[in-house]
Amino acid sequence: MVETWELRARFARALGAAYGRTVPAYDTLVEVADEVNADFAARNPAGAERRGGLARITVERHGAIRLGGPTELRQAAILFSGFGMHPVGCYDRRDAPEPAPVVSTGFRPVDPIELARNPFGMFTSMLTTADRRFFDGDLQHRLENVLAARSVFPTELLHLAALATEEGGLTAPTAERFVALAVTAFAPSDTAADRSWLSALERVAPVAAGLGGRTGVRVVHLAPRVFDIDDLCRRSARHGLRRIDGTGPRPARGGPDVLVRRVSFGAAGTPGGVLVAESRGMALTPEGQELYAAHGDDEIPQTEAELEAGGLAYFTHRRTGAEPILYEDFPPMPVGSGPDHLPWLSETLGRAAHDPFMLYRQQQDHSRERTAS
Repeated sequence: MVETWELRARFARALGAAYGRTVPAYDTLVEVADEVNADFAARNPAGAERRGGLARITVERHGAIRLGGPTELRQAAILFSGFGMHPVGCYDRRDAPEPAPVVSTGFRPVDPIELARNPFGMFTSMLTTADRRFFDGDLQHRLENVLAARSVFPTELLHLAALATEEGGLTAPTAERFVALAVTAFAPSDTAADRSWLSALERVAPVAAGLGGRTGVRVVHLAPRVFDIDDLCRRSARHGLRRIDGTGPRPARGGPDVLVRRVSFGAAGTPGGVLVAESRGMALTPEGQELYAAHGDDEIPQTEAELEAGGLAYFTHRRTGAEPILYEDFPPMPVGSGPDHLPWLSETLGRAAHDPFMLYRQQQDHSRERTAS
């Protein structure tokens, strides 16, 4: 039996290999990331372990895909469940400063043990074609007909995913078939619609054209994680990676890292022409995240002790002391933009969508209970 976590690890590895064949610069980015991580772990082994360890970060990837609507999102939920990945959070871009007809969630493991085994996650977005702020009735009808005519996830793939969920894994031959079918589902398609149709969608939003103008699903990016993203940026130019101006990473803090820092590099062959890399810091509470979003480093404490005392970050408690809980999710929307939408998202998915803050809180509370017993 190939257990769920191993299925997830194999899928992440195979998807990365396929993505690298399509976008050779991705393999270069991974090589540089591996160098950065190995050097950091050699210089600061304790710091590397506090961030999850070298073994974990070497295989860690966070991807992004875009889907056409509720039906495809429900099918994606079935697929990712077979890999032990569950919907976490709701990211609604319709009311963002730069609005887009998109609602997203992140599929990832939710159990700390599963995250330690393989933390692969996929940020998954869908078009909200019925939203009149973006699509009039005629455009909605035409777009939904286009999306209904495509088949992204084959019946066999969804059947094997459901079986893996029910059994907690698959036999070796079935596992091989399952992973192969899953990777094929995300293979890029060059079939595009006519120019006039694409132009109509682009007037609404580029993301609408990217979805309504193609027959399949494309991996938007597949981001490796590094311990030190500033070191990655320093080394990147020597390897022919061109950093895109204005894409980060945000300035390093004087204190411990929080949330996610990201940087983008130019790369031909990707949907948006970019590659993404990231580093991860502490998970913040709603109060901490709101404070950081409003004031950045000007107001948020610069030490772990102050963050914990102020109830601004989550910690795992042990008898030897407290360690920050790593932020496992995607770049956050403003506090309050997600939780109110979770019931709607759960109904759309046909399964519960998790509140990320509750997951971190439960992990913290459980550690306190174990320490007290």
